Amino acid sequence: MFEFCLPTTGTKVPASPDWLHEIKFDGYRLRVERNSERVRLITRGGYDWTKRYPWIAEAALKNRQKHFVIDGVAVILGVDGYSDFNALHSGKHNEEVQLTCWRWMVTISASSRSRCARPIWPGCWLADLTASS
Repeated sequence: MFEFCLPTTGTKVPASPDWLHEIKFDGYRLRVERNSERVRLITRGGYDWTKRYPWIAEAALKNRQKHFVIDGVAVILGVDGYSDFNALHSGKHNEEVQLTCWRWMVTISASSRSRCARPIWPGCWLADLTASS
């Protein structure tokens, strides 16, 4: 089972080369789970939103990798490139929703071992390259 990556509080921005920084998008956290021909989009609250954003599930099915998990955020970007939470929350623009990912794990055996991998489709940005078990 893969859990969502949760942020931690700090008093200053880390400056070492071991840290990656990302843009904060206002959106809904989603975990994309692919197991062979089945894809599910799960919220942090445990709800299945696969039917809400079917094109994200369809894109996951087009990938050659058959078993993976993506921890990401569903967002709508405005013409200015900023995330528009009001448009996302309204549900009126679900066909415009994009997924930005923080972690992507690929299962390499029947056990819960995983490894890092490259982004699966354009628009999926990695910020945390650490795979967890």
